Amino acid sequence: MSAIRPAAVVVLAAGEGTRMKSATPKVLHEICGRSLVGHVLAAARELKPEHLVVVVGHARERVTEHLAAVDSGVRTAVQEKQKGTGHAVRMGLEELGGPVEGTVIVVCGDTPLLTGETLQRLATTHQEDGNAVTVLSAEVPDATGYGRIVRDAGTGAVTAIVEHKDATEAQRAIREINSGVFAFDGRLLADALGKVRTNNSQHEEYLTDVLGILREAGHRVGASVA
Repeated sequence: MSAIRPAAVVVLAAGEGTRMKSATPKVLHEICGRSLVGHVLAAARELKPEHLVVVVGHARERVTEHLAAVDSGVRTAVQEKQKGTGHAVRMGLEELGGPVEGTVIVVCGDTPLLTGETLQRLATTHQEDGNAVTVLSAEVPDATGYGRIVRDAGTGAVTAIVEHKDATEAQRAIREINSGVFAFDGRLLADALGKVRTNNSQHEEYLTDVLGILREAGHRVGASVA
């Protein structure tokens, strides 16, 4: 299997992380001698992306200073107001000058167990299957709080990701969840982000809505199970 080199990796690290009840920004908490975002950057670097951009927001001065210390080649994009993951990715693409040709990987900055091997498998599946978007999913015993992967009952194809707060009781029974890690066709991603709306319980731009937008446009949507 030949390695897939993505055009860009976008790391989402703008959130406040209020559940941690700490004055330290969530992504700067350390585990095994490295910050959470430091682990993510190390995994992303294994793919040798053409561009690596981190979207910052909450405590951005501290986070940006830390990023410069651990990886001087990282670019940063600022999300002034946390308007959702879709909005954050748009800020990342704008930092790169607009639509990106090739594969764009999107990851969360607080996933220290994510490995380069997993990302490479996602990128490979995405390219070999000819998908417009591929989500890294997982099956868990208790999916409470996670976005659910909704599949077509007949074909098994991914049709949407529904956030827990917006899910029906039937959808909440689904155990396959969204990990928050995606591979996208760069140009299709940029176009779809312009169509994302905020008619949800959080009134935010959900990146997950891009899957439904692309599928409705006739593009292939897939999943790579971790």
